Amino acid sequence: MGYQQGLSGLAAASNDLDVIGNNIANANTVGFKQSTAQFADVYANTIATSVGNQIGLGASLQTVQQDFSQGTINTTGQALNVAINGNGFFQMSNNGTITYSRNGVFQLDKNGYITDASGNDLMGYAAGANGVINSAQTVPLQVPTTNIAPVATKNITAQLNLNAQSTTPTTTPFSETDSTSYTYSTSVTAYDTLGGAQTVNMYFAKDAASGQWNVYAGQAGSVTQIGTAQFSSSGALQSITATAPATTNGTTSLSFNITPTDGSTTPQPLTLDLTGTTQYGSANGVNNLAQDGYPSGTLSNFSIGADGTITGNYSNGQTMALGQVVLANFNNPNGLVNLGGNQFQQTTASGVAQVSTPGSTNHGSLTGGALESSNVDLTNQLVDLITAQRNYQANAQTIKTQQTVDQTLLQM
Repeated sequence: MGYQQGLSGLAAASNDLDVIGNNIANANTVGFKQSTAQFADVYANTIATSVGNQIGLGASLQTVQQDFSQGTINTTGQALNVAINGNGFFQMSNNGTITYSRNGVFQLDKNGYITDASGNDLMGYAAGANGVINSAQTVPLQVPTTNIAPVATKNITAQLNLNAQSTTPTTTPFSETDSTSYTYSTSVTAYDTLGGAQTVNMYFAKDAASGQWNVYAGQAGSVTQIGTAQFSSSGALQSITATAPATTNGTTSLSFNITPTDGSTTPQPLTLDLTGTTQYGSANGVNNLAQDGYPSGTLSNFSIGADGTITGNYSNGQTMALGQVVLANFNNPNGLVNLGGNQFQQTTASGVAQVSTPGSTNHGSLTGGALESSNVDLTNQLVDLITAQRNYQANAQTIKTQQTVDQTLLQM
């Protein structure tokens, strides 16, 4: 027995205690992956030594292996907390230097970029002004603060019931200010190219001809007849005839213009689709009334989906993709260099980063509003701590025993 074996054993046990202590210290670190110290025996490397007579020279630290198994996912409700469920790492950028992390605690900086606590930018695919994701390359993800552009109304859909038992208006010439000149009226808000609200009024007057109704539409003060609707004896809308300058658009639609005065594009063409409108012997009323435009809107909030898509919710009720978080996977995650601060760096041992969208082949999915806890099992670590402590004590005892042998020799 020699001092060398005991000293190497002490060093090995000390390394084991360091690794276990690091695991315990990071039991509450988001996305942390526990490690295990792996050791190897040491023998003298001489050709002359007989195989059967080799005496070991102790132990050495061979590697510190990280366990990349899944940690528990806990809901936080914070929009910029994101957990990876499965394989992969967030791709981060520190002024162009790419690193990788499992820590999904993010925030917005003053310019709207998504960053971690150290200021590293979260990478992903950007979205254009129309919400289309550009997957050509990864870039720092930024949440735009500008208003979403308005979309001008083109189509109005109206599904009504016009009472078959209504009488013909007592006043023959139509006037939007004279309720006796029409049978039923309704209105809808349309939007122009600047997002300005334009009220479109619609009036329906039962004609003396069987199953026939005159249709009027336009802005207040400029409502004109745009066509005539003909219903069958079963109450279904049979056909529509346009009144110039309006035109027919199919068998149940009429196209006409309005003239906004707020500087937007004018005239503004609109199509009124009356598909599904009926003439039954029941009260006049609206079953469905919709239009396809919307005003400008500000970003109210956003969320991150399982596939990494960042979806913005706007004050005008619209939603739009703002970007997409990507994940990077490696053939050998244990080949990554741990930089500290929850950051890893690619090496030749890890292999090249395989960057793709969450949920694709061999890439995990994301859970927004949640975080992945450390995968450290404290119970096992405390048991390992006791074992490592015993190993340290046992190796110290071998040195003490060698010391006793030396003293005996000196006393002879």
